[in-house]
Amino acid sequence: MTTAPMWLTGDEAADALLTQDDNALLIGMVLDQQVPMEKAFTGPLVIASRMGGSLDVSAIAAMSEDDFVALCSERPAIHRFPGAMAKRVRQVCQVLADEYEGQAGNVWKDAETGAEVKAALAKLPGFGPDKAAIFTAVLGKLRGVTPPGWREAAGSYGEPGSFRSVADIVDQESLQKVRETKRAAKAAKKAAAPA
Repeated sequence: MTTAPMWLTGDEAADALLTQDDNALLIGMVLDQQVPMEKAFTGPLVIASRMGGSLDVSAIAAMSEDDFVALCSERPAIHRFPGAMAKRVRQVCQVLADEYEGQAGNVWKDAETGAEVKAALAKLPGFGPDKAAIFTAVLGKLRGVTPPGWREAAGSYGEPGSFRSVADIVDQESLQKVRETKRAAKAAKKAAAPA
C-alpha cells in the first residue's frame, strides 16, 4: 500500500502527522466541516501537542467529555465549534478504541470492495454518505486503499482528475484547482436557489 505525502495544511508537522497516522487523517476528516480545510486537518496535531505529543485515540476515548472539550477549546480552538466537534472526535475515538483496537486503519483493512469501505466509514459518528464517499476517495487516491469498486463507491470524488475534494490535493496547484471547483459549485448552487 502506498501512502502519498499529505499536502492539506501548509504546516509541515501537521501534514507529516496526517501522512504517517491514519488516526490523524480520520480525525482531520471529522473536523472538516464549516472551517477551512487547513484548520480542520491541523486539528489532529494541535490535539496531539496538547496531549503530550502523541495522538492516542484510546486516551482520548478514556478522557471525560468535559476534559476533552476543554482541551479542544483552549485558544486557538481546534474548530469554529470546539465543543460540538470535540464531542464528535471523542465519539469517533471511542468507536476506534472499542471496535478497532484504537487504529483507524482497521476500519477499512478487511474491506473487500469499495462499497464495504464506504459502508464501514458511514457507520462512524459524523460520517454521512458524502463524507464517507470523500474519505473513500482519500483512501483510494492518497493511501493506496483500492479494493474493487472503490471509485464507484467514492462517486464523483473518485473520478481521476476531478479536483472536487481533499482527495485530489497533492500540491499547491491541485489545492487551487479544488478551491476553484468548490467556488464554482457554490456559485451554481446559489444561482439555482429560488429567490
